[in-house]
Amino acid sequence: MKLILRFSLLVLMSISLSIAGYSQGVTTAALKGQVVDQNGKPLFAATVLAIHTPTGTQYGTITSEDGLFYIRNMKIGGPYTVKISSVGYKTEEVKGLYLDLNKTADIKVVLTEASVNIGEVVIKGSTNNTINASRTGAMTNISRKAIEDMPTIKRSLKDITRLTPESDGNSFGGANDRYNSFSLDGSVFNNSFGLGDATPGGQTDAQPVSLDAIAQVQVSLAPFDVREGGFTGAGVNAVTKSGTNKFKGSVYSFFRNKGMVGSKVGDISVPNTDFNTQQYGVSLGGPIIKNKLFFFVNAEGENRSELAHSWVAYNDQNKGQSNVTTVSEDSIKMVQERYRNYWGYDPGAYQGYTHQKKNYKILAKIDWNISKNHNLTVRYNMLNAWMEKLPHPTAVIGRGPTSYRLPFENSSYRIYNKVQSVIAELNSIFSNKIGNKIIAGYTAYRDYRVPFSKPFPVVDIFNQNGQLAITAGSEMFSTHNVLNQDIYQISDNMSYYANKHTITGGFDFEYFSFENSFNLFYYPWDKFYSVKSFLANDSINGVNFNKQVRDSQKKPYALSYLKVGQLAVYAQDEWHISDRFTFTYGLRIDVPFYFNQIPVTTATDVVKNFDGWVDENGNPTKVDATKWPKSKVLWSPRVGFN
Repeated sequence: MKLILRFSLLVLMSISLSIAGYSQGVTTAALKGQVVDQNGKPLFAATVLAIHTPTGTQYGTITSEDGLFYIRNMKIGGPYTVKISSVGYKTEEVKGLYLDLNKTADIKVVLTEASVNIGEVVIKGSTNNTINASRTGAMTNISRKAIEDMPTIKRSLKDITRLTPESDGNSFGGANDRYNSFSLDGSVFNNSFGLGDATPGGQTDAQPVSLDAIAQVQVSLAPFDVREGGFTGAGVNAVTKSGTNKFKGSVYSFFRNKGMVGSKVGDISVPNTDFNTQQYGVSLGGPIIKNKLFFFVNAEGENRSELAHSWVAYNDQNKGQSNVTTVSEDSIKMVQERYRNYWGYDPGAYQGYTHQKKNYKILAKIDWNISKNHNLTVRYNMLNAWMEKLPHPTAVIGRGPTSYRLPFENSSYRIYNKVQSVIAELNSIFSNKIGNKIIAGYTAYRDYRVPFSKPFPVVDIFNQNGQLAITAGSEMFSTHNVLNQDIYQISDNMSYYANKHTITGGFDFEYFSFENSFNLFYYPWDKFYSVKSFLANDSINGVNFNKQVRDSQKKPYALSYLKVGQLAVYAQDEWHISDRFTFTYGLRIDVPFYFNQIPVTTATDVVKNFDGWVDENGNPTKVDATKWPKSKVLWSPRVGFN
């Protein structure tokens, strides 16, 4: 307990000298074990040297009085060669050892006296991946071999995380995917604002990092390790590849079209939408200075072209077909011509048009063995993605194509997701008892939409059943729709090894700066309840669309700013009671911060003066939308054993 108190003071002192931090994913592995003589007596001060064979990276320590040793912050993968030596004893080696992400391998080594001549010595260095003394909570580890062997049509990480028993690839334990936390090389890599998909690039159906750049993946659902937090679904932690002493590269391409997709479900025929998609990429890794400095780089692109929708207007020739709408081709052609000839506005085609999707991504990584005790990793990655989409399907009333509705082509929009991210990680071993890992990074997200249409009101024409049948004009959700996110993050973890205790303390902090512009109904929404009434409209006795555009453009765009942060402080003790029993206990504290004031606007006044609010007991209450919630401290005690 004294060790915990002393270490907590050290952690708090380091926090007081720090400006920022963040929610961390673990990026390394660990090795522990015991060294004994041929009589089973623990050997004190035996030297343990673990060498990562592909890079020559070395990790060293000595055993405690109980013959125990613990090495943290080691590179994942392998193979490792572990050399164990002690004065007066023969040196032994454990070869071919592989380490999994956020797991601790356990070995027991028997050293024989140099003067004793005995038979073969068997060194055991195995551990059960499912039940072992270092496992913390419900967790799934996915190796590089599993990633390579798993079938995946979209080459998506979601196809890989389906290996988690509690998941369908997106949802974990039944929770919405926005309750997950995705980290890349230990850095937070979420769509933190919460629009669209939970991961960056999700709105454009793009993978932010190529599968060819991923080394291992770990999914945690209920960890009791205090270093993990910030989610109530799952923590998905991916670690990218690193270069080694051997040059390795790949060139690849994946192609798919409608000829590779089935057209029947049982006895029911399902017509395929015409599409063509191709992914292509290249990766290369190797040494810059052997055993010292390494690089890895991956670049990948994707192109896709597909029919926006397969619905068509009905005419005398296609009646009875399954993809024919109730919209008359004669009527929609008259509407199209009215736009073009009278208003000078092109609404685009009403059927048979295609949509595109394109993205490319780059990941570059440098690993530097500064010394035997210090290793630095710096990673940069970027994503530039866009995708063309039909009008918003749930905007007030649906505007997408259905059996009774056709949107014009220029009611569609193109959405962009752009990401720039850089992260640095320094792993250090200060002595046989103290190790440290610090991670710092910055990520910028730039998301925005561009309507197909030139500035024009949203115009909806309804049929006699009151259903929206024809829609045209600028997509109402996409006028100057901009979301900029800047995320700064830093974390520090320090571990102290005291015989059978591994005491870890640290902090992480995330600072979020959001800038959002959303201008719903920036241009007016005009409704007509028959094609006839729309065709009768003109600038004298009807709606003047061009004047509406000019009047609307006099308004400024709406723009909101938000600056928030989240701090976590934690400490824990892993008590290795025996090689078959580990008891872990600790405490994590999370605190949110708000760094900007909420301005008083017409909208906040409406909320404040609304008389319909009730509290949890049904009693009338008031809500002040200019006040942040209180920054409550979230206490998370954690206890577990294996």
